[in-house]
Amino acid sequence: MPRSLEILTDSFPIAGAFTIARGTKTSAEVIVCLVSEDLAVGRGECVPYRRYGETMESVAAQIEAARPLLEAGLTRLELQRAMPPGAARNAVDCALWDLEAKLTGTPVAARLGLSAPQPLTTAFTISLGEPDVMAAQARANATRALLKVKVGTADDETRIRAVRAAAPEAAIILDANEGWPENTLEHHLRVAAEAGIALVEQPLPAGRDEMLADIERPILVCADESVHHTGDLASLRDRYDAINIKLDKTGGLSEALAMKREAQRLGFQIMLGCMVGTSLGMAPAVLLAQGVEFVDLDGPLLLARDREPGLRYEASLVWPPEPALWG
Repeated sequence: MPRSLEILTDSFPIAGAFTIARGTKTSAEVIVCLVSEDLAVGRGECVPYRRYGETMESVAAQIEAARPLLEAGLTRLELQRAMPPGAARNAVDCALWDLEAKLTGTPVAARLGLSAPQPLTTAFTISLGEPDVMAAQARANATRALLKVKVGTADDETRIRAVRAAAPEAAIILDANEGWPENTLEHHLRVAAEAGIALVEQPLPAGRDEMLADIERPILVCADESVHHTGDLASLRDRYDAINIKLDKTGGLSEALAMKREAQRLGFQIMLGCMVGTSLGMAPAVLLAQGVEFVDLDGPLLLARDREPGLRYEASLVWPPEPALWG
């Protein structure tokens, strides 16, 4: 049968609300790309992100514009040139990986050289809020191995100390989402170091982060909004110690694999991150996250409901996807 494309949209309610320095959301809006061929269907999910100028409509339109090429047999390699990095290409790229696995009978993990991918320790996110509210969230999750704490105000010292006191044994990542003013940066980094924080993500706005090259960094600093694809890496070596790879930024698993290899060659530590989406969106990232320093793939844990079947989560562990989900 000839290849065909279907584009679906869906909304998954978030359990409560998810708040970062830029605002609050109560649902995860996702787009699913389905590519069918010879009775097999490959699926890929993406989350359009307004921070990068994406909307549900614009991303769906990007995928629709690629329909003629896709239905004519566009390959993953050709896809990298046909579409720019971003959410739309992620959905298509992951759908093609899934389709290839189903057509060939060879799982994606095997194609990546992973004979036995392992469960991974993933972060669990604490939303930005008043210090006492954040401390209560941290206390409720204090037995988790790794917490990712959203910060990003002009005065986060109280939040950092309250969360650390509430979860004294957990490893903690702080994510400022570009929200720290330059005049508080060094102070907040010192406070974070005193609190035993493992890593701080994107303290300054992308494009205005030169200060990081000129100060002493007492803990690891990770680029997120400042890094999207492999071509960004070399210019960040003087200001970041780690990078956050997200499939919705790279434009899929194919580019993310190349980015991971180059980041490791350049000496960056790696976080494998996600937008707030379902297990279908996380599944390729769990395979990519094998062997990285930090894993932040808790998107489905923040939802009131996930896909069925979904990824297996147990305490702080997430298991590789089963074939019925993806890959």
